[in-house]
Amino acid sequence: MMKKSIPLSEAALCELVQEYGTPFHLYDEKGIRENVRQLQAAFSWHPRFREYYAVKANPNPYLMEILREEGCGADCSSLPELVLAHAVGFRDDEIIFSSNNTAPAEYERAYQDNTIINVDDISHLPDLKERDWLPEKICFRYNPGAIGYGNDIIGHPEEAKYGMTKEQIFAAVRWAKKQNIQWIGLHTMIVSNTLDIEELAQTAKMMFTLAAEICHEEGIRIDFIDLGGGIGIAYRPDEIPLDYQDYGNRVRKLYGEILAPCGLQDVALALECGRAITGPYGWLVTSAIHYKHTYRNYIGVDTSMADLMRPGMYGAYHHLTVLGKDDVPCDHIYDVVGSLCENNDKFAVQRPLPEIVMGDILILHDTGAHGYAMGFNYNGKLRARELLLKSNGQVQQIRRPETLRDYFATLDYPDLPR
Repeated sequence: MMKKSIPLSEAALCELVQEYGTPFHLYDEKGIRENVRQLQAAFSWHPRFREYYAVKANPNPYLMEILREEGCGADCSSLPELVLAHAVGFRDDEIIFSSNNTAPAEYERAYQDNTIINVDDISHLPDLKERDWLPEKICFRYNPGAIGYGNDIIGHPEEAKYGMTKEQIFAAVRWAKKQNIQWIGLHTMIVSNTLDIEELAQTAKMMFTLAAEICHEEGIRIDFIDLGGGIGIAYRPDEIPLDYQDYGNRVRKLYGEILAPCGLQDVALALECGRAITGPYGWLVTSAIHYKHTYRNYIGVDTSMADLMRPGMYGAYHHLTVLGKDDVPCDHIYDVVGSLCENNDKFAVQRPLPEIVMGDILILHDTGAHGYAMGFNYNGKLRARELLLKSNGQVQQIRRPETLRDYFATLDYPDLPR
């Protein structure tokens, strides 16, 4: 069983708590860099491979800058994410704009920035032409329908709102060729948070086969294939992380078997992983502030699902440790809860843990993706600060905590904090 840890000594973490208070998110620069390098190494056989970091996973520019320095691109799905990517220094085809139900202003910004525009629905194409926003590089998102796998996070393909049918993909590719767009890509995203390498390999096989069919039946060359993200992380200590090298090798074999015979051996290849890149290198650090005993034993902490929505949203598991009690028996059963006025504001339900006393520091693991990014202000909750443990061992605050002034900033009403 893998032991969940944090890249700071107990004393160093206590110093951070003393300096900043709790709660806070903490990220590990060294871990993130080493992790993305391992993914890139697994696909180093392909000279035109690029990992486009899914900005939605953690849209902090300091983390995005780290990944840009490592050679990643940015996968954006909204206007603010495009603005963030541009501010960090991503340019042109280093950015994929992959949105759905897209507003014209977002397409306009993506066109102006010369990004790769990944179109989710065929009905957008006449609008792009009418507004004279035809990009130099266009991509089409594929939804294969019922394929026998999917999950509760992204949905099964036949039920998901994303992407085009096979017939629509063929029509879209023909349309792009008619518009004299010389660079055409294919994209899909049909799994999320999977550790099943067979699902990922089947996705690659499906996309390579689709590209080969388009080439054979339409005589149209596909220049780029984005296999999506979907690589999961081992949230539970008994789970085994995905083997990047094995995944890369399987994709390489399929690439050679399916694309090379069609003369497509130089098609660019991409992933858009977010969770897998930063997720394991983030922690939410909080303090026990209340004990309650009714029908269950509850430990109240000074954070809430406003800072980490996943457990309350769909029962996701995040491992939880108590600082300084690694060797103490987990002989108490607790629900660990926040103070939001919602009964699903729970980080752990009936979880065996060491005895917790008020003031204990609790660490929620694997919160580097879809943690702060999914935060909200319901119930007037103010989101926590973010800290970065830099490669040199120094800690930098990369986002201050929200304040009452932030919360009231959009209200034009007297007597509120300004």
